[in-house]
Amino acid sequence: MIVRSYDEIAPVEWGNGTSHRLLTESDGMGFTVCETLVRRGTTSALQYRRHLEACYCIGGSGEVVTADGEHHKIMEGTLYALDKHDAHYLVASDDEDLRLISVFNPPLRGDEKHDLSEDGFSQY
Repeated sequence: MIVRSYDEIAPVEWGNGTSHRLLTESDGMGFTVCETLVRRGTTSALQYRRHLEACYCIGGSGEVVTADGEHHKIMEGTLYALDKHDAHYLVASDDEDLRLISVFNPPLRGDEKHDLSEDGFSQY
């Protein structure tokens, strides 16, 4: 059995926030669970070509925007799943941080960080 708390995990600075990677590849569960903080007022261009990701909002608000420009409001209690390795923009509201529980399959190693630049969607 694996038991660990948020406070035991050193956060990974991923670009526009932090990620506490509670389960990673080395745990042998076949998926990763993270608590992710997206800093208020930020926009992150993201795409996971090697992972599927589902996110459940546990606090704050924002939106996820498809590469085609379709907007989906994210608030506490909302889940979104990137089931087709979707390129997307993750946008935190201007007045509060966005907090998500993120699940990745296959699992992350745990040290991945985004390269957020104007050159396109950050990947890992």
